[in-house]
Amino acid sequence: MLKDNRLQAVVLAGGLGTRLRPYTFLLPKPMLPVGPKPIMEHLLEWLNKWGIEDVVVSTGYLGKMLQEYFGSGADWGMKIAYATSARPLGTAGQLKAAESKIKGRFVCVYGDQLLDFDLAKALEFHQKKKAAATMVLMKYSTELKYGFMETDRDGRLTEWKEKPTISGYINVGCYVMERSFLRFISPGRVYEMNDAFNEAKAAGARLYAIKVDGTFTDIGDRRSVKEANKLYTRNLGEGDDSGRS
Repeated sequence: MLKDNRLQAVVLAGGLGTRLRPYTFLLPKPMLPVGPKPIMEHLLEWLNKWGIEDVVVSTGYLGKMLQEYFGSGADWGMKIAYATSARPLGTAGQLKAAESKIKGRFVCVYGDQLLDFDLAKALEFHQKKKAAATMVLMKYSTELKYGFMETDRDGRLTEWKEKPTISGYINVGCYVMERSFLRFISPGRVYEMNDAFNEAKAAGARLYAIKVDGTFTDIGDRRSVKEANKLYTRNLGEGDDSGRS
């Protein structure tokens, strides 16, 4: 549970979901089902578990379906407000579209993902660093599908690395931000989150990243939808599901 019960969350839910077609011809990405519930419902329940009750959902494509399903948020013990853009604006542009409804410090998440980590730890880190924005990172490893070759300056083969595994920390699409960070996003333009962070960095803003342990599932394509549902079913069998039916 978070100490600051005034903290808002902003859910970015305006993407077109082109990689998930034909599913997203009829449903916005956050409404795709994982188990018996839409992706975004799992996400809202996770935020609510940490005590966040004030949520702004920034919508675009098929956004009316989100409003009809989640309504005021009362069924989830939340108060949900909506900000709508008429055209795709990118992740940061979608955030900027919600600026009038953002009061102060907030947690920003993407509406097409599942998260589970210690959010209180991230907030405490953000406060301690007096950051304008803090990015949440998790360890990620993947095996490359090709071999990597090393040569010397003369072209002689020196090393063959067959399908090596690379690992590092990735941005999981969750941020703790101050409202002042929004000044680095140009209004009415397509602006991605990396554009906003680069703009803020150039201006000397205090930007940090925290490495956390946890799980992260990005529902970015049809394969990931199937994998998320398999994971949900497995966790359900192990008795790990705590969501409302």
